[in-house]
Amino acid sequence: MSNNLQSSSRPTRPAVAWIGLGIMGSPMSENLIKAGYDVTGFTLEQDKLDRLTAAGGTAAKSIAEAVKDADVIVTMVPASPQVEAIAYGPDGILENAKSGALIVDMSSITPQTSVDLAKNAKEKGIRVIDAPVSGGEAGAIEAVLSIMVGGEQADFDEAKPLLDALGKTIVLCGPHGSGQTVKAANQLIVAVNIQACAEAVVFLEKSGVDLKAALDVLNGGLAGSTVLTRKKDNFLNRDFKPGFRIDLHHKDMGIVTDAARNVGAALPVGGVVAQLVASLRAQGDGGLDHSALLRSVERLSGNQVA
Repeated sequence: MSNNLQSSSRPTRPAVAWIGLGIMGSPMSENLIKAGYDVTGFTLEQDKLDRLTAAGGTAAKSIAEAVKDADVIVTMVPASPQVEAIAYGPDGILENAKSGALIVDMSSITPQTSVDLAKNAKEKGIRVIDAPVSGGEAGAIEAVLSIMVGGEQADFDEAKPLLDALGKTIVLCGPHGSGQTVKAANQLIVAVNIQACAEAVVFLEKSGVDLKAALDVLNGGLAGSTVLTRKKDNFLNRDFKPGFRIDLHHKDMGIVTDAARNVGAALPVGGVVAQLVASLRAQGDGGLDHSALLRSVERLSGNQVA
């Protein structure tokens, strides 16, 4: 383990910089604070910084200020352009982090962006692992995320205690970019699953079945899934407050369809669902939770959608 993370006398927790305090980043950073880590955060929204300080963290005025003394720098931003914006340039992470620091990028981005970041960081003496997550806002709050990691074994081992404070299933999937590839596959499975659940909901309701009873029994059999467990109340109550926005899932479906094309993998069902996600976004529902795919099925079925 790096001397940055452990003294000769006893293990010490690394100083952590956290960049990106959104729907996922805020509760995740708070879980690190609860686990005893010193967390210095930066994001563009003052209310998110206020939330961090209320939880016991420290707010920084810039990326440079946040990362300058950090042993580990966790990034959780929406997409590849944002990762590149915070990583590069005179005010970015690579120019201001100390040599030997470890970047744990938990954003969901293209595999190539992760590969490029690791290469460019190495030239600065900075290490990187890509560590995107699955589990949504609830998983972030409950610290039960699934974390899929790409990078070097030694860096994964060093980051593992920190990741243990954020999730329950934490797996090194291969070299740089592998975590993002697995996350893309995750998003494919989730989107197709939500779409299937949404179609079942409309089918059941139009058939006059007690929807709650039907979903309960379906979830107890082979049709059951984490998606149905997590999103059942969204379907029942038509509550689409964003836990994971359609806008972000649209971005992720673009990543998986492009990556699949590059390796020659056919995604016939995934391609259709990607278009349905894009269509829902085009109808103005991009800010809603991805369970709002139900709204698209309702429109196609002739239902009035508020």
